[in-house]
Amino acid sequence: MATQLAQPAANLDLQQEIQEWIEAFDEMIVAEGPQQGAELMTALRQRAREAGVQAENELATPYRNTIPKHDEVPYPGDRDLERRVEALIRWNAMAMVHGQNKKDAGIGGHISTYSSLATLLEVGFNHFFRAKYTTPEGDQPGDMIYFQGHASPGIYGRAFLEGRLTIDHLINFRHELRDKPGLSSYPHPWLMPEFWRFPTVSMGIGPLNAIYQARFMRYLENRKLIPATDRKVWAFVGDGETDEVDTLGAISLATRENLDNLIFVVNCNLQRLDGPVRGNKRIIDELEGHFRGCGWNVIKVIWGSDWDALFERDHTGLLLKRMEECVDGDFQAYKAKGGAYLRQHFFGKYPELLELVKDYTDEQLGKLHRGGHDPLKIYNAYKRATEHKGGPTVILAKTVKGYGFGSTEARNAAHNEKKLSDEGVTQFVQRFNIPVPEEEAKNGKPWKPEESAPELQYLQARRAELGGYLPARVEKPFEFKAPELDFFKEWLGGSKGRAVSTTMVFVAILRTLLKDPKIGKLLVPIVPDEGRTFGLESAIKQVGIYASEGQKYTPHDSDMLLSYREEKDGQILEEGITEAGSMASFTAAGCAYVNYNVPTVPFYMYYSMFGFQRIGDMVWAFADARGKGFLMGGTAGRTTMLGEGLQHQDGHSHVIASTVPTCLSYDPAFAFEMSVIIQDGLRRMYAENEQVFYYITMYNEDYAQPEMPQGDKVREGIVRGLYKFKAAAKGNATVQLFGSGPILNEVLKAQQILSEKYNVEADVWSVTSYVELRRDALATERWNRLHPAEPEKKPYLLEALGDANGPVIAASDYMKVMPDGLSPWLGQRLVTLGTDGFGRSDNREYLRRHFEVDANAIVAATLSKLVREGSVKAKAAQKAFAELGIDTESGDPSRK
Repeated sequence: MATQLAQPAANLDLQQEIQEWIEAFDEMIVAEGPQQGAELMTALRQRAREAGVQAENELATPYRNTIPKHDEVPYPGDRDLERRVEALIRWNAMAMVHGQNKKDAGIGGHISTYSSLATLLEVGFNHFFRAKYTTPEGDQPGDMIYFQGHASPGIYGRAFLEGRLTIDHLINFRHELRDKPGLSSYPHPWLMPEFWRFPTVSMGIGPLNAIYQARFMRYLENRKLIPATDRKVWAFVGDGETDEVDTLGAISLATRENLDNLIFVVNCNLQRLDGPVRGNKRIIDELEGHFRGCGWNVIKVIWGSDWDALFERDHTGLLLKRMEECVDGDFQAYKAKGGAYLRQHFFGKYPELLELVKDYTDEQLGKLHRGGHDPLKIYNAYKRATEHKGGPTVILAKTVKGYGFGSTEARNAAHNEKKLSDEGVTQFVQRFNIPVPEEEAKNGKPWKPEESAPELQYLQARRAELGGYLPARVEKPFEFKAPELDFFKEWLGGSKGRAVSTTMVFVAILRTLLKDPKIGKLLVPIVPDEGRTFGLESAIKQVGIYASEGQKYTPHDSDMLLSYREEKDGQILEEGITEAGSMASFTAAGCAYVNYNVPTVPFYMYYSMFGFQRIGDMVWAFADARGKGFLMGGTAGRTTMLGEGLQHQDGHSHVIASTVPTCLSYDPAFAFEMSVIIQDGLRRMYAENEQVFYYITMYNEDYAQPEMPQGDKVREGIVRGLYKFKAAAKGNATVQLFGSGPILNEVLKAQQILSEKYNVEADVWSVTSYVELRRDALATERWNRLHPAEPEKKPYLLEALGDANGPVIAASDYMKVMPDGLSPWLGQRLVTLGTDGFGRSDNREYLRRHFEVDANAIVAATLSKLVREGSVKAKAAQKAFAELGIDTESGDPSRK
């Protein structure tokens, strides 16, 4: 009983003690500043952990701005002129989309994203985004900006005011195939190679690539390929975009690498495409938790300056309490339904809050700004972010989707808004006090004032001070001397009977290239993990794995010849188990020739099964960005990757690779073929500056590597996709056997069986690329179609085959659709064998028998085709089937 009576007194004492601590803390902050307060809190948390005291989770801070009003610095720009510039850009962004949809219904375009983002961008364009900057060492390249793709009309609208785009460009937005110049829908460097730098509109790709771009910048610095730089990487991200795994999946890397050159700006307009992002919660709280938990510097810009007076008048904290009671669905309704609704449903919950706004009209309440529309709040956040050292910064800026668009502001339909009514256009002009002439306003046409207008003079002056215009993609010439083919003579001569896989051949080639005094330092080997699977131990020892902080430990294998080695200037990017992250590094390295004027050559090695199908969207964006480099699909093939089974065995990566227009894909069987292809790639991509990239499959099957056959046509055939590897042993061939990758060895066995057991002579052809053969044939066919009066040309496929007779039996470790692509030119001659279906766990012998691509299956297919052509008796073929062990009633492997 005594204990129960004492409890209230104890609680009272505790509350009094807490109050004294708080007062002491407040006094210290006033006297010494917030930094000392932060250091004290860090020390207290550390002491609490040491004492076993579990503190409450503090990943989310109160729902108000991170930077208090008393810590803000004054805005440095001319707010009035900047408002007028922003208003003109808003008008032109709206007009180009609105006007286009009036005359070309359904052509599309987006207004609402830029409307929420405009001020966030304009503060950056006027005060932070540097096209270049000057140091004592000279001019340095400027910042890299990953724009929200759906905001492209606003970027075009600004470029129009700057004089970089004409009114014809804007009028032809999304009309790229007309007589006059048009504009692409979104950021596409392939379509606008002097304007856009980064493709971003596929959600999640921009943020992920921005993180690895910032890291690659540090990589280049630490390897002394570029000087240390103060460049920033800015990524503008939608709050709905954070649902994409790619967006947040790598944010911990930015902290581990101390990337204080990276700034995320999350446009928190609280809406996905169809509705609220977190209708029942608050996305800003959630994102703050994610980023703070990963060690980012988080700056929240939630409320505009017109809320400051309300916060100052509220001495009880009730206003903040009411804000924290609301969820995003509430905040969307408050903005969509106007001031009277806000008064009743937000302030009206507590009489004290109604009293707080009693002298505000409904119109004034409806216009209370969110922080992402307030230049002063944004400027201070950007300033803090650019000055922050030691790690990345994220700015969580609260905005309104469809800001300023009257009936659709903050409503679920905002994303689909393509054009406004005449009344809507008038309201829009009035809302932003846009200085557009009445006639242009009525017609909804793009417009800009005379170049002498103060707002345009101001705009040009700000960009001049920041080094020029953005976005811009400036490609400067670079020097690159590709090695001659003789450089690869070690592999052109074969392995002299020693069994070796093409993967090991590639590693040997890579190691030799790394030693080259001219281009060795430019190579960027990339591996997601399992570098040892690819035999990279020797390369790891040779050039080291990149680690921004060096190696702070002694590896357990330090006493071994091929020990694990990490270095601050290490050359290999070992990314861990992340194909997406590795592809982002490949993108940064493959575009370094334009972003840094350093022609780095990435070789990205990975399990081929986990390449294109896993990160195909990023590969497509890489092509859009005009990237260069080598994708090396290791442990390739459906039957070559023995034992691993369904999830690992790849029979379709070449099919997917064929869909990317700038990807040249090859399936070499031998060391000399791989050497020729790599040498050709270095020449074409870097010495001749072709904007293509290569996909090369390599295998883990050991076999003797033959010497490169003699003849001028062999090298051409390897590069173009087909050459005769081995002619028939006895006389003229009546059958042509196609093979690629390790299945070429099965084809050679089949050639021997056909000759020795069934008296059928066959030539063997190595098909290094079905994709390139088909592309050449299609191009030739198109030329013939468009030039009916000219002599008909032959595709390379038919030129190479010449007068070769008989059926063509094509076998590979990939799906039948690959050789099937040649059927328009080979017709009924073609019989395809491939590995359609799911993989299995077994050895190569049983896998190839199962998928019907082993030597016996190739022989059987050949004899069957000859029966149909009348040159072999059916009974003879049936007898051969029995001898070969062919089960004619087995199930179709593609359906098992």
